[in-house]
Amino acid sequence: MSLARRVVAEGLGTTLLLAIVIGSGIMGERLAGGNVGLALLANTLATGAGLAALILTFGPISGAHFNPVVTLADAAQRGLPWRDAWFYIAAQILGAFVGVAAAHLMFGEPLFSVSQHVRAGPAQWWSEFIASFGLLTVIWGCARHRAETVPFAVGAYIIAAYWFTASTSFANPAVTLARAASDTFAGIRPQDVPGFVAAQLLGAVAGTAVMRWLIPALPRRAENVVLPHRDRKNS
Repeated sequence: MSLARRVVAEGLGTTLLLAIVIGSGIMGERLAGGNVGLALLANTLATGAGLAALILTFGPISGAHFNPVVTLADAAQRGLPWRDAWFYIAAQILGAFVGVAAAHLMFGEPLFSVSQHVRAGPAQWWSEFIASFGLLTVIWGCARHRAETVPFAVGAYIIAAYWFTASTSFANPAVTLARAASDTFAGIRPQDVPGFVAAQLLGAVAGTAVMRWLIPALPRRAENVVLPHRDRKNS
């Protein structure tokens, strides 16, 4: 698959992912009548289901990363050329902001708005470390042994992580950056973004290192992350 097609798939997939995250957050909050738990449940289920569907759709094209830490981990394990990785990451970040704008337009919100949702402190950062650590271990473990289960495993993990982490599991720098531009249920203050991103990167590094030790053949078979994307003849 050509690099251009893979990059467009990453951008489009991330756009749809953010539209799901932000849109379901707005809809859940509006329909929950002030019940934050119910709003979070709606946001959680929509995000997990949507993510699984998007991985199934775009995985055979680009690997369906939709996440800079996944792309960096894939490149570090030689599954993706570094020159391609930077194009992936740029597309993911751009797509994330387009997805925020798309969700806002659907619900009559300003195109972008600075979030006031406070997500700060060691507990939040530790939550993001754990969320990203777990995400990378799930991806590496499933991709090595049962690649066909990755979409469902990742979707299920994100649903769980929404509830067992204090941060509601962003686990994605592109998502984190874009959610700072949404003063809605799913937002995050811009000043809280650096701590989240740093924790996500550290968690991804730790998760990849642990799984590389647990599965010694990992670096030689990294081309399956998230789904197989071995054909680079036209890249």
